Amino acid sequence: MNEAWYRLAMLLVLAAGVWEGPLAIVFRVFTDKAPSALTAANYLPAPWCYLAATGATVAALGVIALLDAAHKRAPAGKERPGGG
Repeated sequence: MNEAWYRLAMLLVLAAGVWEGPLAIVFRVFTDKAPSALTAANYLPAPWCYLAATGATVAALGVIALLDAAHKRAPAGKERPGGG
């Protein structure tokens, strides 16, 4: 896996996991803001929004673990023959 794609994927998954997980719960509990696309779990009624936010966090951590394992398994980039 290319290092740049790995870092981009990790950043996007982490950002989505944080926004759809803990921040959705914080916005629900501590603010009066209406749900938005960034906190989609807040469209659900009270007990289900917390389960959805927790599920989003767990799913993001699972994807991060898979990306990390794939990155560690991938061979290090070899230089091209001819010094390219």
